[in-house]
Amino acid sequence: MVLACFALALIATPFVLLGWGVWRSGRARLRHQEEALRREQAAEARLGELLKAQAEMQGRLAIMADVFGSRQAELNQSISQRLDGMTHRLGTTITEQTKSTHDNLRSLQERLAVIDAAQNNIQSLAKDVVGLQAILSNKQTRGAFGQSRMETIVADGLPMGAFTFQATLSNGMRPDCTIRMPNNSPPLVIDAKFPLEAWNAIRDGETAEQKRIASQQFRRDLEVHIRDISEKYLIAGETQDMAFLFVPSESIFAEIHENFEGVVQKAHKQRVVIVSPSLLMLSIQVIQAVLKDQRMREQAHLIQGEVIRLMEDLNRLDDRTRKLQGHFLAAQKDVDQILTSSDKLARRGAKIEAMEFEVPGGIPDGRVEGEDTPAKTVESRTGLLKLRVVDED
Repeated sequence: MVLACFALALIATPFVLLGWGVWRSGRARLRHQEEALRREQAAEARLGELLKAQAEMQGRLAIMADVFGSRQAELNQSISQRLDGMTHRLGTTITEQTKSTHDNLRSLQERLAVIDAAQNNIQSLAKDVVGLQAILSNKQTRGAFGQSRMETIVADGLPMGAFTFQATLSNGMRPDCTIRMPNNSPPLVIDAKFPLEAWNAIRDGETAEQKRIASQQFRRDLEVHIRDISEKYLIAGETQDMAFLFVPSESIFAEIHENFEGVVQKAHKQRVVIVSPSLLMLSIQVIQAVLKDQRMREQAHLIQGEVIRLMEDLNRLDDRTRKLQGHFLAAQKDVDQILTSSDKLARRGAKIEAMEFEVPGGIPDGRVEGEDTPAKTVESRTGLLKLRVVDED
């Protein structure tokens, strides 16, 4: 029995184990199903929550989309307005800049035209300077240039007949100009030749030694020329005891008086006066004034006769004016009398206009009330009306 029980137990044990395993597996499956159900429920709850969160998120996204849309519209409008303003400002700025550019270009063109004209003037001036340099480089043409300038100054300042160009003196010399002086005095001699080569050498000298040598040469040439003028043109009784040496440049004249004072003193001792264009013009004006004064003194008797005739005409005019004044006074007296008569007539007319009439029982004999003297009366033809006339005088 024990063995049988043991065998039965051995036989039943697998079934028991199998049943227990089946029960255990069922419980495990049930637990798994419950756990899966719980998981499913949790998942559904989470899914609901997710859907709810999604819905909320969608609502928020819609609200944000609306907000972003309005903000985007506002931003687009603001950007559009700013772009329009910027475009307008840019257009205005570009227009103003274009106008300014056109104005600047027009001004630049005008200035370029002025510069072209100035350049043309400079070119012509350069040609003139080259020509002047060519003139001054030649002694004969240089002398002609100085003489022409001197002749222009003299001819502009003095009347015809008061000067002579290239007149021949008794010693056969021919000065450049002689000016007739007043009171039958000898004429004044003007020389227009000037040693310019040594002066140009001074100006062109590069070193101090070259300038010194050129200055010495210029001093010698000028002294020789001054001595020639004094010996050739100063003739006693025929010309003035003083002559003019004409220097055709103010700057050279100033340099001579500043740097060559000894030469100027020697010229004064030899009765030669160095003059510039302005000094020569001033001297010519003084001579012209003296000549004019001389002509006035020469014509003094004619002027006196004209003054006498002018006084006779003035006396006749005074007599005729006085006669005309007498006529005017007589006419004024007549006019005053006429005005007096007119005033009397006006007063009488006013009194006639304010006439008074007598009625039965009134004041007799034409007397005015308050008066002692009777008034003049004029009776009408019908005898009904009486006109009272009162004389103030």
